[in-house]
Amino acid sequence: MDRQIGAQYYTLRNFAKTIEDFEETCRKVKEIGYKLVQISGTPLGAAEMKEVLDKYGLKVVTTHRNFDDFLNNLDEVMEYNRTLDCELCGVGSMPPRYRGSAEGVSQFIKEMNEVAAKIKEAGLYFGYHNHAFEFVKIDGKFIMDRLIEESDPDAVKFIVDTYWLQFGGMNPVKFIKKLGERAMAIHFKDLKMSLDSKAEIAEVGEGNLDWDDIIAACDEAGAKWALVEQDICQRDPFESIKMSYEYLKTKGFY
Repeated sequence: MDRQIGAQYYTLRNFAKTIEDFEETCRKVKEIGYKLVQISGTPLGAAEMKEVLDKYGLKVVTTHRNFDDFLNNLDEVMEYNRTLDCELCGVGSMPPRYRGSAEGVSQFIKEMNEVAAKIKEAGLYFGYHNHAFEFVKIDGKFIMDRLIEESDPDAVKFIVDTYWLQFGGMNPVKFIKKLGERAMAIHFKDLKMSLDSKAEIAEVGEGNLDWDDIIAACDEAGAKWALVEQDICQRDPFESIKMSYEYLKTKGFY
């Protein structure tokens, strides 16, 4: 795994709504020490963001777009990624309309495979980002197992979220090893427990996940990139991503 750590801009989505705020966000991210980023949660155009990202020496390694964008505007999605010089075109989630039945999951997989094949033909990759609902069993089988088994391993990669794996009752280490090189990017996100026994998203190193084992699994699997993400922060999000960065520096990242 590349030891350059990335910042997932979904964590900073409230600071990336205008190009002026986006530039200030990039300045702060670079100042913390990040060198890689994921673009997500911003309405800005690729060209205007790329100019700012280049100014601060930040490399985009993946994006997240809505699946309906892939279905209805695939050429634009691919051009968006090309403009950002990013090979991994990520979808944030399976839309809710597909999740309620085996037939719905089958329809999503069919459409995902069609999209992924076109993206592969264009020399890019399609990436699926997990939450926890993929670990619901429908007709005795995890949704996630179907996503893995019924898709082209050369075309469909995964953006693996460590928090949601643990929250969904999965072992992140075993799951990452199982995926192997299909685990192209990993969202480093910690899970800690509150006093009322609720799971909370935390800065990396502040929760209960075993990061030594997770990092070793990423290396063994051949994952390319790690990106710090925190859906909800209990403090200033820039302070949160700095805490995660400083922790990961102790694990050999930079």
